[in-house]
Amino acid sequence: MPVIGELVKKAIALGGKLHSEASPIEKQEKVLKELLEKAKDTSFGKYHGFGLLLEAKNPIRQFQAKVPYFDYDTLYAQWWCKIREGHRDITWPGINRFFAVSSGTTSKSKYIPVTEDMLDAIRKTGIQQIISLSNYDLPADFFERQIMMLGSSTDLNENGDFLEGEISGISASQIPFWFSNFYKPGPEIAAIEDWDERIEKIAEQATEWDIGSISGIPSWIELMMKRVIAYHQVATIHDLWPNLTVYTPGGVAFEPHRKSFEQNLRHPLVYIDTYLASEGFLAFQRRPTTDAMALVLDNGIFFEFVPFTPENLDENGSVRPDAKALTIGEVEEGTEYILIISTVAGAWRYLIGDTVAFTNKEQAEIKITGRTKFFLNVVGSQLSVHQMDQAMEALQEKFGLAVPEYTVSAVQENSTYLHRWYLGKESGKAMHRELTEFLDRFLKEANKNYEVARKKALESVEVVVIPAEAFIAYNEKQKKKGGQTKFPRVMKEAMFLDWESFLQQEGYLQQH
Repeated sequence: MPVIGELVKKAIALGGKLHSEASPIEKQEKVLKELLEKAKDTSFGKYHGFGLLLEAKNPIRQFQAKVPYFDYDTLYAQWWCKIREGHRDITWPGINRFFAVSSGTTSKSKYIPVTEDMLDAIRKTGIQQIISLSNYDLPADFFERQIMMLGSSTDLNENGDFLEGEISGISASQIPFWFSNFYKPGPEIAAIEDWDERIEKIAEQATEWDIGSISGIPSWIELMMKRVIAYHQVATIHDLWPNLTVYTPGGVAFEPHRKSFEQNLRHPLVYIDTYLASEGFLAFQRRPTTDAMALVLDNGIFFEFVPFTPENLDENGSVRPDAKALTIGEVEEGTEYILIISTVAGAWRYLIGDTVAFTNKEQAEIKITGRTKFFLNVVGSQLSVHQMDQAMEALQEKFGLAVPEYTVSAVQENSTYLHRWYLGKESGKAMHRELTEFLDRFLKEANKNYEVARKKALESVEVVVIPAEAFIAYNEKQKKKGGQTKFPRVMKEAMFLDWESFLQQEGYLQQH
């Protein structure tokens, strides 16, 4: 009998009954006041009058009126660069030790402050997520199994007085001692910088571990599983880790990956989604009856929501200064919003770049629907990544394909536009004409703006099927292999030209 597991399970169930009964609005009002109070004597707080905002009758409205929106470039140029120069008390009290280097989906790296308060908030949210496991019907012995956390290297780069790395590497480097017996692949392997070398070490030691859950980006977890399976010449990952039960994808839409992912399993897993960004731990899936994630409303992050409409965005994908932001109490279900956050890392009214839609307002549950800058709207098609993901799911189901990766761009040829899609296929027969017709028809039915665009400026659609390995190879060429790297679903013109040039040079276009 799993005695320790039974005790842990009972403790988690008890913790689940002790959660706060405050409403989402009350939680968020409290968080904003705490943020303003803590940062009122910083350079940013003094400049924007945080002390006076705290005395206002409605601090939220005054905060929105006095503090502008910031995208990364603006906030870094005006404020965060001063932290990197060694100045204290800039956007948050003191000076942080860490900077999260966002691998992103463009070539430009971002350096985002990670304060001790943010690390503490991430740990507390992690505990909240563990407590939420009481909502799942997991066996008691699950709580005695090990957890594979496959992110970026924990061997952080020293840059002057700061340590730099991806947020997954920073978080893993700060794992408390009591968790070390459960954490795999362990500190030595996790510190290996080279992705392929790290995966090889995991494969070598895989039989020594009893893995119960895995977390990480789907494409890289799948690559790891394939290597481990091949190394030990078994059929599935469950032949090595029979107690593997739970997978947390990490804020990336899992459904487009499901078909190819589950080819490595003996049976499906319990999928529990999380939203851990470089800027903080924003949300996680609390209930098994939905695949949406609940925003973390009571732990160092104040959320705002700007309706995701063309009039609220400028040509660079940033929020217009006069766009009205809504609070958690003002949102509506089924509407897409640009996510704005203010945090204990000193991000203020920060455009994180993601769009979300509420599936359950009462539970504050959301789905990530895409990126503000990866929104295909060159000719008025207004396609979101969420709609593209849905099309990929339907396409895989219809044709029996496994397509773990894809990308698309609007291409101008002879004064007209077309959408060119590249699908990374792992299995199934590629029928280009049928795939093109199905994809085009699905998107017309799902999006009226796309349907109108197809009758006007969007002349045609092309689908090119290539080996899925091409996406991994391109990431490797960009030195973005593993960790939190996500392949861009929508490419801008310059990157798309580079992508097609790479495919041509490496011979992938001759293989389709």
